[in-house]
Amino acid sequence: MTTVRAAAFELFREHGMTTIFGNPGTTELPMLGSLPGDFRYVLGLHEMVAVGMADGYAQAAGSVAHVNLHTAPGLGNGMGALFNARANKSPLLIQTPMHFEQGLPGRYLERRSGCFAPDGPPTSATLARRAAAKTRVRRSTRCWRGP
Repeated sequence: MTTVRAAAFELFREHGMTTIFGNPGTTELPMLGSLPGDFRYVLGLHEMVAVGMADGYAQAAGSVAHVNLHTAPGLGNGMGALFNARANKSPLLIQTPMHFEQGLPGRYLERRSGCFAPDGPPTSATLARRAAAKTRVRRSTRCWRGP
């Protein structure tokens, strides 16, 4: 069975998105650990910086840039730069992993803070053309590929 990680990297590769911008946290380690050799990770010391670099990269390259932000607070920190990227009409794929707490269907829990975080899609939907939370391979790649 294909994992979400393997399917994601294959999809990113197919679309030439082998450069990933971000500010990783512990949630991203399973995705980014042992990054495939043909990928590179560009570290931003804050989410706004990571999104800003991806915005400029997308404009210069004329193609989609991939941004990996850390959970709900990371997405929140990047929202100002997302607003600018939208104004610039920059094509960005924003990937924001969430902690999923078993026993709480449909709810994401920030384990360290003990606070419930909003689901990713409603938070980002104000600035995104498409926003969705996916936990299965087929659903994830379908969302990334479009309708």
